[in-house]
Amino acid sequence: MKGKKRCRMHGGTNPGAPKGNQNAWKHGGRSAEAKAAARYLRKISPRVRSDH
Repeated sequence: MKGKKRCRMHGGTNPGAPKGNQNAWKHGGRSAEAKAAARYLRKISPRVRSDH
């Protein structure tokens, strides 16, 4: 196609998938915050159990 950077038949008009990882986010169960919270709970759980 003259004057175009992509062929309309083979290259399409869209440059690809959206940038970033927003589309892969499901629930955050493996996010850095969730992992840190799990580590903290594992760390304090022996103390909590021994108090009761």
